[in-house]
Amino acid sequence: SKQITTMDNMSDMKSATDAIDLSGNPIVEKLDALSIPHSTYAHTLSMTADELVANVPLPSTNETHTKNLFFKDKKHGFFLVTTCTDAEMNTKELGKMLKLEGKVNMRLADEKLLVEKLGCKKGCVGPLSIMNNEAKDITMVLDGALMNMEKIHSHPLRNDASTALIPSDLVKFMKEVGVETTVLTFPKKGAVLPGKVPSSRPDAAKGGEKSSSKPKIAPKDKNAPKAKDVNKKQTKKGETQLALKWKKEENFAMWYTDVIVLSEMISYYDISGCYILRPWSYKIWELIQDWFNPQIRKMDVENSYFPMFVSADRLNKEKDHVEGFAPEVAWVTKSGDGDLAAPIAVRPTSETIMYPAFADWIRSHRDLPLKLNQWSNVVRWEFKDPTPFLRTREFLWQEGHTAHSSFDDANDTVMQALELYRRVYEELLAIPVIPGTKTEKEKFAGGHSTTTVEGYIPVAGRAIQGATSHHLGQNFGKMFDINYQDENGKTQVVWQTSWGLTTRTIGVMIMVHGDDTGLVLPPRVAPQQVVIVPIVSKKCPLEKLAGFCESIRESLDDKGVRVKLDDRSIYNPGWKYAHWEQKGVPIRIEVGPRDLEKGQARMVVRYNGEKTDVAVDELADVVEKKLKEIQDEMFKKAQEFRDAHLVQVTEWKDFVPNLELHNLVLTPWCGGEHQDWEEWVKDKSREESLANLGEGAEDERSATSVAAKTLCIPFKQPELKEGMKCIASGLPATCWVLWGRSY
Repeated sequence: SKQITTMDNMSDMKSATDAIDLSGNPIVEKLDALSIPHSTYAHTLSMTADELVANVPLPSTNETHTKNLFFKDKKHGFFLVTTCTDAEMNTKELGKMLKLEGKVNMRLADEKLLVEKLGCKKGCVGPLSIMNNEAKDITMVLDGALMNMEKIHSHPLRNDASTALIPSDLVKFMKEVGVETTVLTFPKKGAVLPGKVPSSRPDAAKGGEKSSSKPKIAPKDKNAPKAKDVNKKQTKKGETQLALKWKKEENFAMWYTDVIVLSEMISYYDISGCYILRPWSYKIWELIQDWFNPQIRKMDVENSYFPMFVSADRLNKEKDHVEGFAPEVAWVTKSGDGDLAAPIAVRPTSETIMYPAFADWIRSHRDLPLKLNQWSNVVRWEFKDPTPFLRTREFLWQEGHTAHSSFDDANDTVMQALELYRRVYEELLAIPVIPGTKTEKEKFAGGHSTTTVEGYIPVAGRAIQGATSHHLGQNFGKMFDINYQDENGKTQVVWQTSWGLTTRTIGVMIMVHGDDTGLVLPPRVAPQQVVIVPIVSKKCPLEKLAGFCESIRESLDDKGVRVKLDDRSIYNPGWKYAHWEQKGVPIRIEVGPRDLEKGQARMVVRYNGEKTDVAVDELADVVEKKLKEIQDEMFKKAQEFRDAHLVQVTEWKDFVPNLELHNLVLTPWCGGEHQDWEEWVKDKSREESLANLGEGAEDERSATSVAAKTLCIPFKQPELKEGMKCIASGLPATCWVLWGRSY
């Protein structure tokens, strides 16, 4: 008979559990029959998810037990819901997420139903028990957060054992037993829902006294439609099956997932935290590259490529640097069936890969400055919740590395690179950013100083680091012996810089500009700036319009406009409208029989819905002008919204309330070197925010903490009046610093 094997790190439980007999266990036998790898182990009997977490610690924070709830609803049937153990469960919200119409009254099923439907008793339920549902009358709901875990642990019909599977194998199991799963994103316990401001909060003023200067939250509009009605139109827009299921204002996280998948930007992959960039998103990255390369050539920067692997010796050479990246480093330890003689790291960044070569190449002041750039991938094994584009284990980036003979020359390059990043965001992506310097606490590990451009995400109310440019000083030069002979024959150490921009840019653009229909792309980075849609019918077949449409396409192409003629016959015009709107194409040109007769076309703007009939002879010039207008107006709109959420606060009692209003907060500060007070603000803001939510702690893995952190010391400083005190320490203020909740 089969025996459960006890996990090595759970040896303290072994004596009580290692004799459990699994012969005939349907779950284990089914997994074996399907050749699905699994690890089934014994542990202390645990009736609830909380007991399981307490009794059975897991080897990694990126593995999870599950919480499983079996619901019965008289109208809507049965639901087996499997979530992470820290997920918040609200049956009313669950009903909305599932788009259930009418009254929803979910109740936990009794043990009789558990045995009848799932073949297990109370406390033994897991997602794998769905295989026993012969009637196929249960809706299987999985928490999207499970898909980002390395392993999912659940009961195999008994609560003194668990079976560990990787997410893709759990999904495979469901498919093999004929179960379709519904994946939803559940909020974590105590999480601040994006786009929602807590309805109440205790006063932060000393002594509990109310402050008259406390920001007010606008009262709720009594005439506003109820949440269940807001999505009704979209759930019934069945003609194209393209409509988003989620509104940006109602569930930002699910809206974002909807947009990136339905607009064909991203496909999910079977390794957690890794994603497929589809052609639509990769073209945006290429357009950024096409703009960026000529700009760095003006700085005498040359493109190159270095290996993606780095030895442990090299990686560990710079102590502060490696400590900053250590939790995120992925290591290669095997080759085929054998172990490597020494582990090899996959680059988290390339300083330690490139600088030994710099030491070989640089001998004299004549070899300086050395300025290189590479476009490459990077692996950082994030333990926080992965988010496509924003926080992924592998991402694409540009990284520049330069060596100079003086501090000032290196600093000039730092600022030139940062200005390019500002222009990428503001001129290409139409996103306003705030340039500034990172504090000592937030600067690049091992560097002298870090500059940054910081963005703002509407609705979520969070800041996001756009790109950074680092002055490395001489630290790496000393570590890697990058020396040169100056004009006087003396040996000197070089001054260095590094600077990088990633595919995070695409995620920020989606979040800032997208709407309830899908993407809204700034023209300068739109893969297709214009799409031409012929309006065909039985009376007016495509052949009749083809020549006219092609002449429009050619006129736009001659202007350098990225244009596509969508002459596919398998889709009707309405479907094409919805498809290209969802993909964010800035302008749609509609051409029907009346347009053919009048020698005109209808121009529809994605950004604001504007519709204009334009004579074909003028169309190319009008479109060219309109694309520029759209670019400028999108930036202006984003800037106005950001500025409306950028506030100055001089007293602590107003700090957290402004965070809860989704504001970026400028405060007087005693200096970027005061890391202790910076940590105090982070802890204190978290404490007050959690108190407002009635929670005592938050998950350390959360990528969206309620705590505030410093974003930068902006280059553009408000007036610092005499006698101003630091908001935290009470010491004399030396600058203004920008705070926010950050991705």
